[in-house]
Amino acid sequence: MKRLISLVLIAFVSLAFVSCGPKTKEEKLAPELAEDARVQFEKERYEEAIKIYTKLRDWYPFDKLAVEAEFNIAEAHFKMEAYDEAAIAYEEFEKLHPRHESIDYIINQQALCYFNRLDTVDRDQAQAIKAISIFTRLIRQYPESAYVDEAKKKREVCLKSLAGHEMYVGRYYLKNKKYKSALHRFQTVIDAYAGLGYDEEAQKLATQSREKLAEEEAKEAE
Repeated sequence: MKRLISLVLIAFVSLAFVSCGPKTKEEKLAPELAEDARVQFEKERYEEAIKIYTKLRDWYPFDKLAVEAEFNIAEAHFKMEAYDEAAIAYEEFEKLHPRHESIDYIINQQALCYFNRLDTVDRDQAQAIKAISIFTRLIRQYPESAYVDEAKKKREVCLKSLAGHEMYVGRYYLKNKKYKSALHRFQTVIDAYAGLGYDEEAQKLATQSREKLAEEEAKEAE
């Protein structure tokens, strides 16, 4: 019995000694990980920086450096132009830290993730629509932000893109004698996108569409 107790005590002491022993290279403290990640980030090794920041966040979720890690994960994705991943990371950061001192910057970065992928007017305008929504939120919620003036300019670029798309589709319908659909597109530009450079052309083509539509209706009536 005494021998059994002695063996148990030896095992316990050995386990305690191992657990209190020096940390391995994979068990770095939060400040060490933060410094390693910073070095990789500054060297533009963003993928490696993300890996280290992710370890820091996962291993030390309650350390103040974990918040910095979350922020820099989003920044690293943005630097790599991985805008889908960056947008998700910025959105998650905003949800977790809505009162963060740089929250206006975070929202602006979310918008840029979509703005930076604006396509030509003949293509889908989903990116423009999303960017407008976020820029508008920034302008309304943080009117004193240093990013508001630039956000207004970029929002106008997005609006011009939407107006250009409506004109492009309207011209297509007009060319293919779908006058009602064409008129709807040109009228949308007149009503929703006034002052963006398409007013005169939209009015002209809307008038032309109405005339053609009236001619069609007259022929049908006969």
